[in-house]
Amino acid sequence: MNNKHIGYRPTWAEINLGNLEHNFLQIKKQVSGKTSVLVTVKADAYGHGLIPVSQRLESSGVDFLGVASIDEGIKLREAGIKTPILILGLILKDDIFPLFEYGLTASVCEEKLAGALNSKAAKLGKKINVHIKVDTGMGRIGVAHYDAHLLVKKIHSFRHLGVEGLFTHFAFADMNRKFTFYQIDLFDKLLRDLKKDGIVIPLVHAANSMGLLDYKNSHFNMVRPGLVIYGLHPKENIRINLKPVLRLKTKVVFVKKVPAGSGISYGHKYITRKSTKIATLPIGYGDGYPRNLSNKAPVLIRGRKFKICGSICMDQIMVDVGSAGVRVGDEAVLIGPQGNSKITAEELAELSNTISYEIVCGLGSRIPRILNNC
Repeated sequence: MNNKHIGYRPTWAEINLGNLEHNFLQIKKQVSGKTSVLVTVKADAYGHGLIPVSQRLESSGVDFLGVASIDEGIKLREAGIKTPILILGLILKDDIFPLFEYGLTASVCEEKLAGALNSKAAKLGKKINVHIKVDTGMGRIGVAHYDAHLLVKKIHSFRHLGVEGLFTHFAFADMNRKFTFYQIDLFDKLLRDLKKDGIVIPLVHAANSMGLLDYKNSHFNMVRPGLVIYGLHPKENIRINLKPVLRLKTKVVFVKKVPAGSGISYGHKYITRKSTKIATLPIGYGDGYPRNLSNKAPVLIRGRKFKICGSICMDQIMVDVGSAGVRVGDEAVLIGPQGNSKITAEELAELSNTISYEIVCGLGSRIPRILNNC
């Protein structure tokens, strides 16, 4: 990796778009040929790069892209993305014009926003599609399931709105099967009740990554994978052939020998037990690498696994490499394989007492993303 690609701070993330496409095709195998796939690319495609990830997915035949905000949708349109884009988060009534200008689809869960969209569409002489969000137990955005029937009927009657989609979100599909089946049943009942009134909605979606893999009755006719697209597992022992898309790397910038009893980093929370060598890496919590991995997380250098020592700093990490022949310029891997060993985002998440989403989404913009199209 040369300075032209990463700048003069040797820390970078490699994004394998070939692995991304592999994962997408694996997901396609999990669903019927009539089931559409919406891939969630919000939060900069989970830290992997919004535009290159979306471009590769578009060329691979994705049906929909899901983003969190209008701003993310605009970035995709300005990059030339033609695929339908659903704004998964809510927007304010005063902010609806870009939906028309950029051809974005809004999520709605109350009549006021739907009415504002209908009025704007009427003034422009257009019709705009929406997806109605139903809360079946997440407790976040969405019309309560017991109020959803009336709201859907009302919005369905608006002349300038097309109710293209209806969707819900699972609260803890990876932990509570009984509650997840309860959510699916509530959603399914709503669909049946609407059908009795002659309302059939073209796109119905509930399944996130875990739903897609472990709850076949949640597929309906569109699924919404996120985590699995990036080669990350929502739960252990899930049977799907995924390939991690992101590798996080840096280089050793300094090595020094210190005597036994030396304190390392802020607060001296690591004291050397014997004479050893300490290697410094130019990455830290300022890059989104979690500080609570101090004295815990592994690092691969020269094919061997070492451990971070001392408190992680804003811009630097120290590693106790013992008597190993580690030198300045050696490549260090924080996520990914090296030699016969590897470090996964799931492993770091467990050490950090968080989820793998946070590990990859948290990686900051000052870490260059280097694309590999193979």
